[in-house]
This record gives sequence, C-alpha cells and structure tokens, in this order.
Amino acid sequence: MWRRALVFVLRAVVVFVVGSLLWVALYKFVPPPFTLTMAGDVIGGHGVTKRWMPLSRIDPSMARAAIAAEDSRFCQHHGFDIDALEQAYRRNQKGGRIRGGSTISQQTAKNVFLWQGGGYFRKGMEAWFTVLIENIWGKRRIMEVYLNVAETGIGTYGVNAGAMRYFKHDASRLTSHEAAQIAAVLPLPKKRAAIDPRGFTRRYGNTISKRIGVVAGGGLDACLR
Repeated sequence: MWRRALVFVLRAVVVFVVGSLLWVALYKFVPPPFTLTMAGDVIGGHGVTKRWMPLSRIDPSMARAAIAAEDSRFCQHHGFDIDALEQAYRRNQKGGRIRGGSTISQQTAKNVFLWQGGGYFRKGMEAWFTVLIENIWGKRRIMEVYLNVAETGIGTYGVNAGAMRYFKHDASRLTSHEAAQIAAVLPLPKKRAAIDPRGFTRRYGNTISKRIGVVAGGGLDACLR
C-alpha cells in the first residue's frame, strides 16, 4: 500500500515539475492570456481590461518607476532580496502598516501562475516559479510580463491599460510623473487611483517620481537596456 502511495506521489511530483517547466517556457514567448486574479474580477462582476504592450514600446520611465517603487535591486538579485525581506520583517515587528519584501520577480510569479493571499504553501509555490522565471525568462521578460499583468485598478491590468484609463493615452507616451502615479497604485490597486491621487498615494507618487532619475542615473535598470 505504501509503495503505491509513494509511486503516486513521485509521479505527481514529476508531472508538476515537467508541467510547470513547460508552462513557464511557453510564457517566455506567449503573453499570459488570463490569471486567477483576473478570474476573481470576472466573478466579482468587474470585468477585465488589458492591453498588452512589449517592453520595447513602453516608455522606459515606467520600468524605472516600478524599480524605484517595488524593487530597487531588481537587476542585482536572482529573484529574492534577502536584505529587503529582513528590513520588512523588522518594520513589521514594530507594528503599523504591514509591508512585504517581495521582489518584482516574486510578484510576477504570483500574478501569472498563482492566486493572491498568503500561506506557506502558496509562498512555496511562489518561490518555485520565481526560480523558474529568473532562469528561463530573464530580467527583460520578467519586467515585460510584470508591467502587463500587474493590476493597475479595479478590473484593469497592465500599465498600458492603466495609462489609457487614467491619462487617455497609451504607455508609450507616459511622462515620468504619470509613470510614478501608476507605480504608486501597484501595492493597492483596488483602493488607490492614479488620476487626481490624494493623501499618501499623492505623496508616494511624488517620491517615486524623484527616484526615477536615481534609477536611471545609477544604472539600476541596466539589465533592461
């Protein structure tokens, strides 16, 4: 009995490993058509708006804004930023607003292949897919997919759809200020708006706008050039 169970488990592991490798390899060339987060919006009656745009056409200020806001060491790490995780843990221990230490690679893995929420199992799956996309996709593809699947508003996915929603033009024409406003929405897209932002979102957007120059001048986006 235990041998059958062991064989079943081993087969399941092999199927999962091979299946996930093929899945990730496919998305290296094909835009992800749908995600579980999008499915949640459809079920919730919001609908889904998305407009895929290649990284080569998206204004460079958008990727720089994402790096400035979400992952300053994006081009240096291999999927996980241990320093950021430790800093987030120390901040969270002090109480107040909970902060994460997830990299853009981790967020991309979660957004494309998994579901939102926590739990050790989901985190383990996220780590697995993060390793795969770092090694199979590379940084440019990770950023391209991230900027196209990240939620930028209720039912709105990707910075191109976000640009159309908030500024009435596509992401190829984003100004640094507009890119910063979209980046400020990314952590809480269902609660923040990039157009006429107020309070924390406005201040955060202004801070990101200033950091864009630091990212460009310091070569923090070198892996995307």
